[in-house]
Amino acid sequence: MDVQLSNSLSTERMIASLSTVFSFLATLLAILGLYGVMAYSEIGIRMALGAAQRNVVWMVMREVLLLIVIGVGAGVPAALALMQGVRTQLYGLTAHDPSTMALATAGLALVACAAGYLSALRASRLDPMVALRYE
Repeated sequence: MDVQLSNSLSTERMIASLSTVFSFLATLLAILGLYGVMAYSEIGIRMALGAAQRNVVWMVMREVLLLIVIGVGAGVPAALALMQGVRTQLYGLTAHDPSTMALATAGLALVACAAGYLSALRASRLDPMVALRYE
């Protein structure tokens, strides 16, 4: 019975594994993209004019938080709308499982905050002349 059950669920397990890998890669690409966008935006000019490191970090984090709010505002309604299409493929979950939705949203927001904070710290420690030459 265990072998039959394992054989019947092998396709679903493979799809779940591939989905996990691709979602991890998508998150990694989002982190790298956010890092690249935030790393050098206006930092050199502000640092050259004497801005404090914490002010520069906060400026970058405000932009990151705005992007997170926009992403959550667009992503959660889209996910709720698309859940109806995958309702038949969910096992052990309802189509509107609030804990799964909250955990995924919080996880992505946390990853985005971490990526923004690390890039802000790195950019604020950058020599202003190097950043100005880059821009």
